[in-house]
Amino acid sequence: MRNEKLLIMLETAIMATLAYALSFIKFGGFWAQGGSISLVMIPIVLLSFRRGVKAGLTAGLIVGLLKLMLGGSIVHPVQVLLDYPLPYAVIGLSGLFAASGAAGKAATMTRAVLGITLAASLRFLCHFSSGIIWFGSFAPEGMHAAWYSFLYNVSYLVPEILINSTIIWILLSSRASLLTPHSFSR
Repeated sequence: MRNEKLLIMLETAIMATLAYALSFIKFGGFWAQGGSISLVMIPIVLLSFRRGVKAGLTAGLIVGLLKLMLGGSIVHPVQVLLDYPLPYAVIGLSGLFAASGAAGKAATMTRAVLGITLAASLRFLCHFSSGIIWFGSFAPEGMHAAWYSFLYNVSYLVPEILINSTIIWILLSSRASLLTPHSFSR
């Protein structure tokens, strides 16, 4: 039992580190006030499906805190929560779609895509709220802050959903065992 907890802690740390590293691989963009299309969700989603929501939430929280500490911008304490720890932690909720028993390959892959969609939707709500409250001043004249925040955040999160879902689909179609937790054995 103790070894199992250690293994989960190690996997969580490794996946958080991998997710943070993948956040630097970005696909083109014009987002001057933050946001990018990256592969940050993949390790957190895999961990959340493999080890549970708690591990996924923890890894996401670590990633968000790393992003804040190593280059985040602070406007207000609530903005910090909405732009860093919270939106990355909610990626861990993707594990809510993990099958509790044996599931077929197609069902598992579909659940993973649904998990990514849930995670990105919750991330969107965090960034959207922050955008309305603190970054609405960047909206072009005559454009409502909510509409600006919606368009701004959808412009990178929808492509991120599609790219991450495609990569997860490819990974799981060739190696579904990525979601199977392994026990600590001697």
